[in-house]
Amino acid sequence: MAEKKNYYEILGVSKNATEEEIKAAYKKLVKQYHPDLHPNDKLAAEKFKEINEANEVLSDKQKRAAYDYAQEHPEMEGMGGMGGAGFSGFSGFGDIFESIFQGFGGGSASVQRDTTGEDIQITLNLSFMDAAKGCRKEVVYNRNMPCPACSGTGAKDASAMRTCQKCGGRGQVRYAQETMFGRTVRVGVCPDCGGRGKIVTEKCPDCKGKGYVRRETRVTLDIPAGADTNSYIRKHAFGQAGTDGGAPGDLIVVLRVEPHRIFQRKGMDLYVDLPISFKTAALGGTVKVPGLDDTFDYQIPEGTQTGTTFTVRGKGIRSRNGTGNLYIRVFVEVPTKLTREQKKKIQDAAEGMDLKQYDKAKKYADNVSALYGKNPY
Repeated sequence: MAEKKNYYEILGVSKNATEEEIKAAYKKLVKQYHPDLHPNDKLAAEKFKEINEANEVLSDKQKRAAYDYAQEHPEMEGMGGMGGAGFSGFSGFGDIFESIFQGFGGGSASVQRDTTGEDIQITLNLSFMDAAKGCRKEVVYNRNMPCPACSGTGAKDASAMRTCQKCGGRGQVRYAQETMFGRTVRVGVCPDCGGRGKIVTEKCPDCKGKGYVRRETRVTLDIPAGADTNSYIRKHAFGQAGTDGGAPGDLIVVLRVEPHRIFQRKGMDLYVDLPISFKTAALGGTVKVPGLDDTFDYQIPEGTQTGTTFTVRGKGIRSRNGTGNLYIRVFVEVPTKLTREQKKKIQDAAEGMDLKQYDKAKKYADNVSALYGKNPY
């Protein structure tokens, strides 16, 4: 027997979680495990499937109530058509609770058929500079668009549709079922018309009755400054066509930012590795530093050591959420080819400096000796 899934644990919420908490947890996990972010990860795909399954149950009051009842009464398993793993096996409980909740609110439960089109997700590659400074890009993709000839109905014209005889145009049918609690009645989507209430008698010649046509679509996107990898832009109603005149889905454009040969990025901050000459490091001087818009002058203080990082505030990425900083990491270039005269000058200068270094080293050794009671050197 397959182990039952705990949907509360899958979403990481308590059994008393509110609808808002469940919704927030679901959105967070979807962003984390979406298959497009893990194209080769089978475990992520399976996790994503579980997350959607758990949300489908816990976000629906009737299904959640039936699921909770089944969890609290494991002895009912196998009775009245109730299955094992997951909520999908609890069809009996689903029917019972549907019939119970039909009486609430003074009317029968309605069966809503989702006619909204599916979302489309595509990836857009951006250069480092386009993402940092913002830009305008056009994307081209194919999608199902409502057929202009039939307005998405799939019928040749208004006279080419008739009322469904099975459901009488309601799009719903009632099913009687014998259970351990007695005879119950549930409402379902009409199998003949698929919940439309009407049946097409003559198909639209343009879309062959599908209600949509395949077309190339061009959309211009305004990429905001500071866009980063895995951020996305949603274009409402630019997804797949809906059915029976339903609203189209959305277009979701996921951004991928290419690396830069000079800059490294952390959030809105920029990092640049700047090589400087031995002379500039020792004596100080002005150097040219690359920025997003242009190079600028920066004063290197004398005695700068390799690996020193300087901060230039406000020189990072400027976005609507704030402005980052530019961090200059300095690396001293040591000359590898010197003439005899150059070597002699450096050696003469080093002799004087070595005396100062000796004094520093001796003072350091004395401090260590005082700490440990002996000179370790």
